[in-house]
Amino acid sequence: MGKIRIYADNACDLDEDVLEQHDIKLFYMPVTIKGKTYRDRLTISPSEFYKLLEEPGVMPTTAQIPPGEFQTEFEKVIQETDDDIIYIAFSSGLSGTYQSACLARDAVDPDRITVIDSKSASVGYALTVLRAAKAVEAGKSKAEVIAEIEDNIRRIQHIFIVGHFDMLKRGGRVSATAATFGNLLNIKLILHFVDGNIVPLEKAHGMKKARKRMLEIMAERGADDLKDQLIGINHSNDLEGALEIKSMIERKFGCSNFVISEIGAAIGSHVGAGTYSVFFLTE
Repeated sequence: MGKIRIYADNACDLDEDVLEQHDIKLFYMPVTIKGKTYRDRLTISPSEFYKLLEEPGVMPTTAQIPPGEFQTEFEKVIQETDDDIIYIAFSSGLSGTYQSACLARDAVDPDRITVIDSKSASVGYALTVLRAAKAVEAGKSKAEVIAEIEDNIRRIQHIFIVGHFDMLKRGGRVSATAATFGNLLNIKLILHFVDGNIVPLEKAHGMKKARKRMLEIMAERGADDLKDQLIGINHSNDLEGALEIKSMIERKFGCSNFVISEIGAAIGSHVGAGTYSVFFLTE
């Protein structure tokens, strides 16, 4: 009997050292910028991406990972080993990558390949992937690992602040008029996830008030064991801002375990620079 292999994709925004530590394998989503296609976190780093984003008129586009890429990797593992595969996918509400993986699973071996919709993005997605990898490390069965994944998906909370409305306007999440006035009035939009989709939650005037409100929502929604949880934080091109949020969470809740990561091109293409998120579990 083989082992369980955990796969994810680069939309989880996990750094390479964390992936290696927990033996997590990635598929890479294509991002096209100025006519050139990159693989987020493989051929373009977050810092390189945000530098390109500063250039006038740059509008990056993303695409789902095609079924053939999944099928090639799945076939290799199934044919060469006795291992089972669990692929946890970027939210199906934001990408067709989950459907691509399902097609590849059905073509290769549905009995040994499990594809799960994380209904999450970025480090919120990463927390589910990490929980799965740690369950495998602990020697849990495939059914037990899947149960841990499903519990995390059910409970994970995404609370994030978008610093600028431009990317949201382009993606059709706010109108051009709302984007213009939002930027002019220094309004920060607080969003969350509902069943794998991004949904506006509240507005705040200025980043200071938005961060304060983010922590208030965290207090309202967080489980009783919040201080003992692994808390996720991400940022787009502002590590200092992410560390400030970390300090606020430490002071308010007594949390000491964190995963902090920079948003890569796959997610950054839709939220731009100046975005911050916190991720945690509800009851």
